[in-house]
Amino acid sequence: MTSLKSYKLLTFDVYGTLVDWESGILEALQPALSQAPSPPKTFTKEELLHAYHALEKSQQEKTPDMLYSDVLATIHAPLLANLGLPAPTSEESQAFGESIGSWPAFADTVSALQRLSRTYKLVVLSNVDRQSFSKTNAGSLRGVPFDLIITAQDVGSYKPALANFEYMLAAVEREFGVRKEEVLQTAQSQFHDHHPAREVGIRSVWIERPGAVMGNLEENVFDWKFETLGEMADAVEKE
Repeated sequence: MTSLKSYKLLTFDVYGTLVDWESGILEALQPALSQAPSPPKTFTKEELLHAYHALEKSQQEKTPDMLYSDVLATIHAPLLANLGLPAPTSEESQAFGESIGSWPAFADTVSALQRLSRTYKLVVLSNVDRQSFSKTNAGSLRGVPFDLIITAQDVGSYKPALANFEYMLAAVEREFGVRKEEVLQTAQSQFHDHHPAREVGIRSVWIERPGAVMGNLEENVFDWKFETLGEMADAVEKE
């Protein structure tokens, strides 16, 4: 295997890899959970996130050109119905969709990205929309020097669609002269990122966030694996 430093560009999944989307989603569900009838229902993290992820995946397949914030707003009512919770108002569903910009970054993310930027071009390949990502980039990812930002809104489809990776490869070759063999997909989700990246022929680094629920598959494919982005930055600096 070649060394990490033999690559020129990292493409990042953001939500799940750089940003703790699971905590963000659970926090955004708290208003609905607090309105549960008495005695209140209790759900495990896994129950809530599996229910969310099934609806999100289905909605993205049905409406690949829908903005991610609108996907969340759309699935909010059926999610609560599936959980046996009271129906939300349209304002509550809109607030759920707009919560993306307030989801927290993992503690190691910003410093690790700043360190990695000394070695690589940093490119976002995210399933959200431009406005939602801009809120994150002005919030929990403030100060991160991304060289290029590509969202599902730009492509018109959601990962794991191969079109998103092909769009990214064409863009980085056009913008930076970087070829596919010089790109590393850097992500937590096997479903959204590692399996489609492998299909397209892109090497990948699995940031295996401990305890992550969404995006897992029985078969794990990757070329390098770290628990955190900080550990990856350490490994690059040691090389």
